[in-house]
Amino acid sequence: MSTSTGEARVRVVIPDDFPAVLGSSAAWSALKARAETGYYDDLPGSEERLVERIGDAEVVLNIRSSSRFSAQVLDACPKLRLLSLWGTGTDHVDLPAAARAGVTVTNTPGVAAVSIAEHTMALLFAVARGVVQLDGATRDGRWERGRMTDLRGKVCGVLGYGAIGRAFARIAAGIGMRVIVWTMHPERHPEVACCGLDELYGTADVVSIHLRLSTSTERFIGAGQFARMKPGAILINTARGAIVDEAALIEALDSGRLAGAGLDVFAKEPLPRENPFAGRANVVLTPHCAGITPEAVEAGLAMAVENIWAFLEGRAEHVV
Repeated sequence: MSTSTGEARVRVVIPDDFPAVLGSSAAWSALKARAETGYYDDLPGSEERLVERIGDAEVVLNIRSSSRFSAQVLDACPKLRLLSLWGTGTDHVDLPAAARAGVTVTNTPGVAAVSIAEHTMALLFAVARGVVQLDGATRDGRWERGRMTDLRGKVCGVLGYGAIGRAFARIAAGIGMRVIVWTMHPERHPEVACCGLDELYGTADVVSIHLRLSTSTERFIGAGQFARMKPGAILINTARGAIVDEAALIEALDSGRLAGAGLDVFAKEPLPRENPFAGRANVVLTPHCAGITPEAVEAGLAMAVENIWAFLEGRAEHVV
């Protein structure tokens, strides 16, 4: 832990910068210049240790979603006024408890949308073109060809139409895919001809998930949804692992119902070595890194710090 003091009276604690992204950023220098700071470059590992780290903080700048801000944690931190999240996900925060405790929660919407959308397309290309398998075969001296799929002209189903979903839809349309969209809030997007879930599952050659994880989206896609999907479809998930019933996904992959999947997120992270996805050749895996490019990281951290100043100046921005 390192601590610095400045003229500002507010105390900001970063409880979980591991692997470190904030400590070497320009945003960290800007924060230290204006606030008293407490910084930890490892994970708390328990609610008790999290409370030990943030118990005297007025502001917490949260880096990792593995730090869970439960009602018990929030109740144990009476000085806390603001929880500034790096990223958009809020499934690790008890939002009703935060409201009861008078803690404002902010996030950083949109800054990583293009980065995540690009990674989503990279996963899609990797699955459709068999890039990982072909790379391994070629390195092994095998000359395997003819097992690839064109994406131009195929139907791309986008589940969720927030900033990331919109960015991915533009890329998919740009390579010649026909994009169809389902969203929980079609009234917010009159410019898009949204479809129903049955239509999307039944016609999409690719289903790409861009939903928030909440009580209404946990296990949103399971055995019933896979059974309704077009045979040979590809599933891409760069949202949250718990949105998909992973056992049902394995069954759909093994049965041939799905041609393949590209996954950046998982129900349990880091992914255990014995996870069944690791043994499937038709699955491409990445370690929840879709939005972690240098450009997206710096922009997101800068916004998370700016959210602190905006809140303290009485003009709170990006409130969840």
